[in-house]
Amino acid sequence: MTNHLPRSPRSDARDNRERILAVARATFAEQGLDVAMREIARRAEVGPATVYRHFPTKAALVTEVFTQQMAACTALVDEGLADPDPWHGFCQVIEKACEMHARDRGFAAAFVSAFPHAIDFAVDRDRVLANIAELARRAKAGGKLRPDFVLEDLVMVLMANGGIRTTSPAAAVAASRRFAALLIQGMRAEPAIPPLPPAARLPLTIVI
Repeated sequence: MTNHLPRSPRSDARDNRERILAVARATFAEQGLDVAMREIARRAEVGPATVYRHFPTKAALVTEVFTQQMAACTALVDEGLADPDPWHGFCQVIEKACEMHARDRGFAAAFVSAFPHAIDFAVDRDRVLANIAELARRAKAGGKLRPDFVLEDLVMVLMANGGIRTTSPAAAVAASRRFAALLIQGMRAEPAIPPLPPAARLPLTIVI
């Protein structure tokens, strides 16, 4: 008898799709959303037809990259909330969120501005914020997080982190890690003095 079970996508097609998404994510972060689909194809080492077969439009590709990024953000907050040590989980969320924003280099804001109606992520966003609030409550109850911390403080952290300007993505990540470490020390209810990550080389030009 012939087995008529549905066939799964070919592994090479799945590999191509994931490679296109990875390249698109890095390229959008580096060059902005105006980068051509042909440039995405060239960097992913596939033909333009392959890109369009998976993502018929530029909006479809950008939306899928944003969806993946939102899923990664949700996952890191869920991981922090599941940590048996709420303070450790809270610190991990701050560190990983700052690093994600450093790698992102404004992609999320550009997506929302360019495609305001492409996807409704309000439910996911509200769930993430609720989980962060619960994690902060637990860290406060454990006596590790300063009692006057509010969610708006996290917004300020990410806004400030997004303002880091460096000469390379690697330098941005290094600077973001140090920035996160400094902030975490300021958020402790009982400040400690652990060593900071290595300093990053930054342009010594400040516009006031």
